[in-house]
Amino acid sequence: MDKTMRNRNLLGSLAVASLLLSGCAAAVGAHGPATSDSQAAASPTAAAAPASNSPRATESTSAAAKAAVKAPGSPSEASKMICNDETKGDVAQILALTGAPRTDSTWADTTYTCTYRLDVGPLVLSVKESPDPASARKHFDALQAELPGAEPIKGLANLGFPAYQTPDGSVVFLKDNSTLHVDGSALPSALGPEGVTPAAFSYQVATTILACWTEHH
Repeated sequence: MDKTMRNRNLLGSLAVASLLLSGCAAAVGAHGPATSDSQAAASPTAAAAPASNSPRATESTSAAAKAAVKAPGSPSEASKMICNDETKGDVAQILALTGAPRTDSTWADTTYTCTYRLDVGPLVLSVKESPDPASARKHFDALQAELPGAEPIKGLANLGFPAYQTPDGSVVFLKDNSTLHVDGSALPSALGPEGVTPAAFSYQVATTILACWTEHH
């Protein structure tokens, strides 16, 4: 796919992500279990969120700061949002699925991982919870060195956070103590009714989760 088409997909992903922001409120207080195969239907949203809800609002309390308010040895509520019914609904909406996909999740080495078992292949979301921002940055940088072809996401597209993506479909954002990694590298080259690339799809999912973190934590 040429550069023009990739840019078009990225712009499309920004638009879809903004449309999904108004669905975040339903997710708060209604998180799914750590391991779930819920088949709840997707809940399309009707309007774009106002600019004040952007993840760039630095005055919002960080999701990572909420990690301290949790049971020992378990992921934070913010991390579990990657596998809750709202995020499943967002994935279903982007791909025009008839229902939310089945998921499996794990918690190991302070990393919460949620694998979406899509018919076309697995989509893997993970959040690494570090003890402090400096440790989080070290993990973020080390992961970039490990991912082939990882390049920074610049300008408005990074939403004001450190971020990078790979050509094959991985997107990584750093927010405070948390490193969010959306890995669509095992997915086919065209996804959903719009035929978006795995990278554009992963970006859509990642920015939707970041918006929810900022709005409600």
